Amino acid sequence: MPLPDPLRVRFAPSPTGYLHVGGARTALFNWLLARRYGGAFLLRIEDTDRARSTDESTRAIFTGLNWLGLDWDEDVTHQGANIERHRADAERLRAAGAADRCFCTADELAERRRDAESRGEAFRYDRRCDRLTSDDVASRVASGVPHVLRVRVPDGDTAWDDLVHGTISFPNKDVDDFVVLRSDGTPIYNLAVVSDDIAMGVTLVMRGDDHISNTPKQILIYRALGAPLPVFAHLPMIHGSDGKKLSKRHGATAVGDYAALGIMPEAMINFLALLGWSPGDDREVLSRDELIALFSEQGLLAAASVFDPAKLEWMNGQHLMRAPIARVVELVSPGLVEAGLATGDWLDANADWLRTLVEQLRTRARTIVDLVEQARPFFGSDVELDPDAVARQWKDRDAVRDVLRAANEQLASLDSWEPDVLEQTLRALAEARGVGAGKIMQPLRVALTGRAASPGMFDVLMLLGRDRTLHRINRALDHLVAHA
Repeated sequence: MPLPDPLRVRFAPSPTGYLHVGGARTALFNWLLARRYGGAFLLRIEDTDRARSTDESTRAIFTGLNWLGLDWDEDVTHQGANIERHRADAERLRAAGAADRCFCTADELAERRRDAESRGEAFRYDRRCDRLTSDDVASRVASGVPHVLRVRVPDGDTAWDDLVHGTISFPNKDVDDFVVLRSDGTPIYNLAVVSDDIAMGVTLVMRGDDHISNTPKQILIYRALGAPLPVFAHLPMIHGSDGKKLSKRHGATAVGDYAALGIMPEAMINFLALLGWSPGDDREVLSRDELIALFSEQGLLAAASVFDPAKLEWMNGQHLMRAPIARVVELVSPGLVEAGLATGDWLDANADWLRTLVEQLRTRARTIVDLVEQARPFFGSDVELDPDAVARQWKDRDAVRDVLRAANEQLASLDSWEPDVLEQTLRALAEARGVGAGKIMQPLRVALTGRAASPGMFDVLMLLGRDRTLHRINRALDHLVAHA
């Protein structure tokens, strides 16, 4: 199916909560399609539900989209500002004979529904208000009798060629006459959406497949208004690892939560892009530019996708490794400040050292949070000893004290503090003592970083420098004496 020309797509969230993963994926797919084919990506805030819509939720949507780097092309549309147009379109439906006034009360409809259920039948609106005379209708309207506006669903079928699922057809007998305008004059979702999409010139509606049941109703409205139909594309649901629809029970579902968990936006859009789309080969780690160049409607998948947090962390680690070091420093610096490890001014003044530290640490990190935690031993004079590392690497306290004293003497005597000199010195110490280098390095690693794992020993020594290295060895010797 060819894409429409011009291509105008939209993301239309309701500001009743955070920007969740499913919504972010929908926004991303629309954005990628627009960027790939030179179309327009539009943003509409569907805030007609005044009771549940909040400014805080609207800000959360903007924040989430901005974090992901999904920019929109025209001014944001707020659905609530277009109520008068919605009402005018509802009146056009009535004037065209596609909708009628219904004066049935909620209590009357509820009673008829109970009667139908008691007979084991599905409730359908019986169009009794269509049988009112024009004089009776005019009298009721003039008297201010509350009424809604219902679309009269015609006989036959309503079908469309879906960009994801192929041909989808609904028997109209399964679609009840539906309300488009409430008795208080406010529009129902299906009318407002169609009215706005027509006004915005939207030519492709890409959204979650939970909206498939809304589509036949919306098509009927398009046709009744004499407007051309957009192309529809319904994306599969995102499931948790248990195969059920992704929800809070599966962990974080708000995009903002993943930012706080140390996920890079580059990794998040890469991960989301592969939930319902395939580039057609085995590649998984893709940059933003690569995603734009490769994204197409042919790669859209009809099957549900599984959100795997472990896969997201792995992918984030890949992006940490591939990103320019300046980008990783930019991301990790606020975390270092927030953790109380340094001030922003100190980091700026020691930019080269910080760059070297991040370069050393990012090979072992999956997230920015991991990276901050791994950086902790390299700040401050003293280091906190991990009990497990001490238990594993300092089992023979006497032998460890002997090793650390010897290492301290050798390192303190050096005139040059360079990697090759440091390596030559410690390896010569191991050879002189008739032990493998690990017997020197591992006890020393715990003394200097407090941990059993770290970057290479000579990198650690360079990052800490002479003074902090010797200070930490002496503190480790004090600890060993105190806990002999």
